[in-house]
Amino acid sequence: MVNKKLVMIDDVPVEIEGEKNVLALIRKAGVKLPTFCYHSELSIYGACRMCVFEDEKGNIDAACSAQPWPGMVIKTNTQRLRQYRKMIMELLLTNHSRDCNFCENHGSCKLQDFATFFNVDLKFPTTNQEPMIDNSSPCIEKDQSKCILCGDCVRMCNEIQTVGAIDFARRGSKMTVSTAFNEPLAESNCVGCGQCVVACPTGAFVPKNDTAKVWKELGDPNNKVIVQVAPAVRVAIGERLGIPEGKNAMGRIVTSLRRMGAAEVHDTSTGADLTVLEEANELLERVTSGKNLPLLTSCCPAWVKFCEENYPEMLPNVSTCKSPMQMLASVLREHNKDSEKRIVQVAIMPCTAKKYEALRDEFKKDGRPDVDYVITTDELVQMIRESGIVFSEIEADSIDASFGVRSGAGVIFGVTGGVTEAVLRHLSEDKSTANLKLIAMEGIRGMEGVKEATIMVGEREVNIAVVSGLGNVRKLLEKVKTGEKYDFIEVMACPGGCINGAGQPYASLDTKVSRGKGLYAADGVSSVRRSEENPLVAQMYEEIIKGKEHDLLHTSHTGEKHD
Repeated sequence: MVNKKLVMIDDVPVEIEGEKNVLALIRKAGVKLPTFCYHSELSIYGACRMCVFEDEKGNIDAACSAQPWPGMVIKTNTQRLRQYRKMIMELLLTNHSRDCNFCENHGSCKLQDFATFFNVDLKFPTTNQEPMIDNSSPCIEKDQSKCILCGDCVRMCNEIQTVGAIDFARRGSKMTVSTAFNEPLAESNCVGCGQCVVACPTGAFVPKNDTAKVWKELGDPNNKVIVQVAPAVRVAIGERLGIPEGKNAMGRIVTSLRRMGAAEVHDTSTGADLTVLEEANELLERVTSGKNLPLLTSCCPAWVKFCEENYPEMLPNVSTCKSPMQMLASVLREHNKDSEKRIVQVAIMPCTAKKYEALRDEFKKDGRPDVDYVITTDELVQMIRESGIVFSEIEADSIDASFGVRSGAGVIFGVTGGVTEAVLRHLSEDKSTANLKLIAMEGIRGMEGVKEATIMVGEREVNIAVVSGLGNVRKLLEKVKTGEKYDFIEVMACPGGCINGAGQPYASLDTKVSRGKGLYAADGVSSVRRSEENPLVAQMYEEIIKGKEHDLLHTSHTGEKHD
């Protein structure tokens, strides 16, 4: 007799402990059923039918949508199920683009993995489509011929991000994933966050690839190529290159970039230190005056565009501070203004929207962007592999000494809550190590979509919210519009912050947590933990920034669209 709290999965008893679907129990039993359309954070779609199981009566059902009940008898690996899944794969591949060796998603494609896993032989006449590419966006490239209609991108865009830039169009065999009226991505309300890229299992959505342009610049002897690397990149890149999950690989990144031809390599965390000081001062000014509160952070370009598109009335609340990438780039451009060589600035970011940010008019000087090229973590992985560099075996090197000091506060910008914690460290009157630990316990760390805290700044209570994921942002801003009072809101478009950016290798919740721990560990071993204690910052203000603070470190948000 089967215990009331148990189900039998392939003759193994598994206890029901609040699991909402059969798939969770099957995975709990150590069986990895294939799925295309299932994501734990999205609604149940049940379209791909890859996760089917068989019950004791021979009925077949999708494990992602079936609810468990005590006494169930489940089979996951019968001959019938194997044939069923294999035929699904054959049908998908028959109608799929065949450029796997040249696809941006090659090596990290679920369809490719499952085809190998099931040893698929194509028995049906091919109906695969010619590439149908939309490369209008500076952030994301879409190829409809690679879409398997799993719906992951649609649900991510509509449910988690609430942007609604894409949806299903038409019916039956003519169904596609499309923008409204099939307009190009660049002309839609897409904000470039790239979470469709994160959700897509096949490469129908991929980050725009700019590696060929960067290689050309690196090979030009008339150029001086200056590279900056964002905090979140260092704890994600190793997952693709033989380094343990969440480990800080910044030193190896520096070595790799120098071998590829970079003249200088800098840490965007130095720019984050500048942002902390400028944003903290801005917060104090607004709290004192009571105007344009809450102060909304401006580090995330997808969020800024989302605000322009959906909440233009709140643009005066958005911080005038440039993002750390843009601050550091403008300072480096100013520092190198007398260089005999042509200065080319490359930023390595965890984010697709940074490609768009670099092209915005307010970040150009005399018509030229301060950041010439933005490449993602995955693009850097590609370049390292092309170079033949064995990443796991090379020695770590240090960033360039001229801008080589950054604080731990700047490093934690890469995880949700990090900006807030860095600002609180600066504003706190107690500069002790013990107080650093107290600030970390204010409830602003963790992967929750919305976190709130109240802290004392001087004699005034300051109400803070930390929000990641644009759907959560929308909910919070609606509360603000109805009268909820906040003084400071940190906003990140990607759930979990930059560690889960669309330019990063795919991350499960556990992976996001590991990456966050990696950044906090890097902060913990830093000799400088607060931005104002970074001696380089004072030097930059005195020698480069003085008298040019607004031009180099600040911008304005008008709500106008940019090319």
